[in-house]
Amino acid sequence: MAMGAAMGRIAFDIVIFDLDGTLVDTAADLTAALNHSLASLGRQPLSERAVRGMVGRGVRTLLHRGLAATGDTSEALVDTAMPIFLDYYERHIADHSSPYPGVEQALTALDDEGMTLAICTNKPEALARQLVAACGWEDRFATIIGGDTLPVRKPDPAPVREATARAGGGRAVFVGDSISDTDAARAAGMPCIALTFGFSDRPPEELGATILIDHFDALLPALERLG
Repeated sequence: MAMGAAMGRIAFDIVIFDLDGTLVDTAADLTAALNHSLASLGRQPLSERAVRGMVGRGVRTLLHRGLAATGDTSEALVDTAMPIFLDYYERHIADHSSPYPGVEQALTALDDEGMTLAICTNKPEALARQLVAACGWEDRFATIIGGDTLPVRKPDPAPVREATARAGGGRAVFVGDSISDTDAARAAGMPCIALTFGFSDRPPEELGATILIDHFDALLPALERLG
């Protein structure tokens, strides 16, 4: 177990993060991959602004939403678009993606507090690990739970609980940006800090988070208040 609860100012052992829209702004690369897939099916492209509100429940849902926004959608169409999307995105996963301002400093500060860090995302685990590596974070996180690591994904609480267990167990808090994150954290019985930026499909005030923050500079003070 991490020593944050015993030695630091924060009464948590583990901080679990969502990835897309929370730690990393991946909107441009996700938009490019989605539009590449749509073009292969003769559809018109979508704006990055539109795609931001479609992210959060995994690639399949993103494709469903993209297809629905440009015409009809079906499981068969998603099946056709899925390998096209994944192939393109794997080759362009970090062309334009980068950590949000203050993320690096916040992660370092949490390390200094003795916290154990984990990721729980609906992105396929292999792609999540590829993106984490592209950010230079191979040694930052004790575990990475992806959307296909377990049979279920957020908002089911099982991935959040699994992340907690694989990170060593203890008192955990979740940091995310979408209703999938806040619902999963609540169902797992842990507090959730939500960002007022990111890829939410609704106003941040409607996420039901324990605390909202506007910048990663506010993360440690928020954790102290929760403690």
